[in-house]
Amino acid sequence: MDPAEPEKPGSPQDDGPGPPQGEAPGQSGDEPPGPAQGEAPGPPQGEDPDPPQGEDPDPLPSDTPEPRPDEAAGPAEGKAPPSATTPAGGKRSRRKKILAWTSAALAAVVVIGVLGVYFVYRHLDANLHQVDISGVLGSQPVDLHPQAENILVLGSDTRTGQGGGFGSSAVLNTDHSDTLLIVHIAADRQWADVMSIPRDSWVSIPSCVMGNGQMSSATTFKINEAFTLGTLDGNKTALGVACTIKTVEKNTGIRIGHFVVVNFTGFRDMVNAVGGVPECNTRPINDPLSGLHLGAGHHLLRGWRALAYVRARYTLGNGSDLERIGRQQAFMSSLVDRVKSKLFDPVAIYRFLDAATKSLTIDNQLGGIKGLYNLATSLKSLPPSRVTFFTLPTYPRSYVDPTDTADVMWTQPEDSQIFQAFRDDMPVSKDMLKYHPPPPLAPNKVTLDVLNGSGAGGLEYTVAAVLQQDGFKVKRTGNAGSQNVTQTLIKYHAGQLQQAQLLAGKVHGAALQEVRGTGQITLVLGSNYGSTANAGPRTTPQPASSFVPRTANQNICT
Repeated sequence: MDPAEPEKPGSPQDDGPGPPQGEAPGQSGDEPPGPAQGEAPGPPQGEDPDPPQGEDPDPLPSDTPEPRPDEAAGPAEGKAPPSATTPAGGKRSRRKKILAWTSAALAAVVVIGVLGVYFVYRHLDANLHQVDISGVLGSQPVDLHPQAENILVLGSDTRTGQGGGFGSSAVLNTDHSDTLLIVHIAADRQWADVMSIPRDSWVSIPSCVMGNGQMSSATTFKINEAFTLGTLDGNKTALGVACTIKTVEKNTGIRIGHFVVVNFTGFRDMVNAVGGVPECNTRPINDPLSGLHLGAGHHLLRGWRALAYVRARYTLGNGSDLERIGRQQAFMSSLVDRVKSKLFDPVAIYRFLDAATKSLTIDNQLGGIKGLYNLATSLKSLPPSRVTFFTLPTYPRSYVDPTDTADVMWTQPEDSQIFQAFRDDMPVSKDMLKYHPPPPLAPNKVTLDVLNGSGAGGLEYTVAAVLQQDGFKVKRTGNAGSQNVTQTLIKYHAGQLQQAQLLAGKVHGAALQEVRGTGQITLVLGSNYGSTANAGPRTTPQPASSFVPRTANQNICT
């Protein structure tokens, strides 16, 4: 089947045929009808019931019983005639039998319902792949708001078992994180931010446990390489996630509490389970790499066409991963709306949950299907307008290394402010990221150490000399613990934010990070030092991307 074509929906596997039209359920056409509902089965018409064994049958009454001597031929005045059918005691007995049968039937329905829910629960919980990575994460950042949630979401582009539509598993035999998100759910459950991190972000990757049991060397590379390091030698998803979390935490300072990994097949099956997802594009799409061909306008995408839409890159728009992230965010919002529209269709919802749980790998601390249900329940009052999607602002790495035209670096100080907001359980907004001039503070009030982690020999002395000419007090210079630092970093302590902001105004591209303890400010020089991409108003050239949020209730065409 052409991967660009929609798959035909199959007949429900769990739905058996109903009874023939016009017949009662459970009654075949060649069997006589049973007793009417609410009546006790009696003997065949025209036959007398056999008497109980060992007893004589009661004498049959005469057609016209003789009246008692004290009774007239007709009924006495004020008395009702005796019943011509069943005695009053027989009616009470029949009502008791009907009540008993009805109670038994209701009890059976309740038991079947409870067993059904139980087995559905067990089935969905068994679908989930739960892993424990706590032993390979090492030390993590302090969790300042334990009631809030930071959940790492990875889209795995493994080709294992996916067919040939998006590359051969024999050639692409390791996994990469095709999509990387951090979902921040506020402690009060009244808002949520979803931050997409471009997979080509140039970052520092710490030493990680690899699939062969060996430790990788610390390096600098694009962020999706972290997932690849763990999945080498056997597609070890758990180790790939662990290395990704270590990398994210090292570069952002955000404590990751849980993770969810979704694979290709699961995404496709979730879309199919709800009958497709609406999409619209203002220009025609013709992507020969995936076989996706769509005219301008609205479409309902299913199967591999939906997958191709969120993965296509090189022939859509400017061909960048950043533009693809925007399409993915809009498509996710549309998928959520589609699921909500199916809430009263239990078959569709079951199929969606079945497909979703089969495709997920989660941490065992999340609590399985019960934990996912509890998390979803806690968000039931969260309006879509308070769920914000955005992409981390970046600029081309070619500003630093002209030979690198593929990767991006994080724009500062915007991104460090975003990371701080996630750590502080605060919503990210445009107002928060507005450029603010350095505080009215004299440079001679700032004392700092300058450490070189860029790998460029002697850079610390050059930077220290420039800062001293500007009036800053440099107490010490030297090398950082690693020479593979990507992000230039200003580390400051409580009460030193204004001083750090003043220093950041002189060191373009530096991120701010508050650290525990006391002492002077430390400037750690990374390989991005010297980039002119800064959020200030006089920056030339401007960063390649900026903060452009969209909410979950926006139309996909917006």
